[in-house]
Amino acid sequence: MTAATADLCDAFSDVQVSLPVWRDYGGLIRFAGQAVTLKVDGDNGLVRAELETPGAGRVLVVDAGGSLQCALVGGQLASLGVQNGWAGIVLHGCVRDTAELGGQRLGVKALASHPRRSAKSGGGEREVPIRFADLTINPGNWIYADEDGLIISEGELRLPES
Repeated sequence: MTAATADLCDAFSDVQVSLPVWRDYGGLIRFAGQAVTLKVDGDNGLVRAELETPGAGRVLVVDAGGSLQCALVGGQLASLGVQNGWAGIVLHGCVRDTAELGGQRLGVKALASHPRRSAKSGGGEREVPIRFADLTINPGNWIYADEDGLIISEGELRLPES
């Protein structure tokens, strides 16, 4: 089980702590893994392509510029993420199909829900540094998320055994 973000913050002073802007939509509230980063603009083609690859317990972090104009992740993409072993998705944008997302064994944090789907041309950038919510996230950083928030570290964090 992943340690609580509050406990990790207490033990590791050098973690980045996100602004409290996230809503939980997935069936898993607590999740962690290494970041795979995407930067997109109203287009989820690259998001789908990434979720179709083996996740190996990683977290897909998508910078959609904080757009509230359309959803980039819904039930079908979340299902792909579960099938391919992704731990979670952090989306600086919107999701849809929230009832379906809540039934998936996947962590999903996003800003809001929106019924409109996105474009699907596949534009965007993969494995680039991204910045939002007072965070700078580099590919390979570790993401820790739970009901209290989201934190980022350069390496994997482990609490000492008590």
